[in-house]
Amino acid sequence: MSNSIKEIIKETYTRTLDQDGGCGYESGCCGTGSPDAGNFAEDYSQLAGYIPEADYGLGCGLPTESALMRAGDTVLDLGSGAGNDVFVARKTVGDKGRVIGIDMTTAMIEKANSNKAKLGYKNVEFILGDIEEMPVASDEIDVVISNCVLNLVNDKAKTYKEIHRVLKPQGRFSISDIVVSRPLTKEIAAAVALYAGCISGAMVKENYLETIRQAGFKDIHIAKEKSISLPDDFLLNHLSKDALIEFRESGVQVLSVTITGTK
Repeated sequence: MSNSIKEIIKETYTRTLDQDGGCGYESGCCGTGSPDAGNFAEDYSQLAGYIPEADYGLGCGLPTESALMRAGDTVLDLGSGAGNDVFVARKTVGDKGRVIGIDMTTAMIEKANSNKAKLGYKNVEFILGDIEEMPVASDEIDVVISNCVLNLVNDKAKTYKEIHRVLKPQGRFSISDIVVSRPLTKEIAAAVALYAGCISGAMVKENYLETIRQAGFKDIHIAKEKSISLPDDFLLNHLSKDALIEFRESGVQVLSVTITGTK
């Protein structure tokens, strides 16, 4: 991913914390928006281990539901934000397990560590790093999870190879992400601002699945899929009226998927 796109993403998600709430469509961030604007995020409030202070509504699924985590597992969360999925995972793996979160945004790491300190967890760690080059040893992780993050990564093939590298033999992943049913129109694909909105970085679903296969994974399964509605007023913040018409006529569907697989 180019440095300019990474900086846009960092600035956008830092602003989310400054606003003390989900960033929504207006600020271009993946995750929450008003109900009539279409909401990517799922409801975490009923999950064991849920910490409201860590939930900024930035996801597009519930990857922990399909992760098959067990007590004592070592879990890695990619793009861990303020720790939402990390703390849910920690509830499952227990005191004998370990949960690591990686995020490239300093403000998110600081917020996650603040939440961790309040909870007093000793087996949770947040690392500042790039998921295209993970600061994690090979064959160390039982389960990788991620929620609406990999679509922001330019080199998804490299990232999935990294996931394969860090997983133990027979290790598994559960990743919620945004994909599209067919190629995006040129203007949407070129809209750099939409990278932080989980749209223009999204791959065609079949190509995404093939990227995972090429990384060496087996037993690849779509555990959950739903269509995401993108309102016209949001798209017109980034596109011309003609480009919006072209997009609507193209029939492209934006999909939230939770995908699982095994090393």
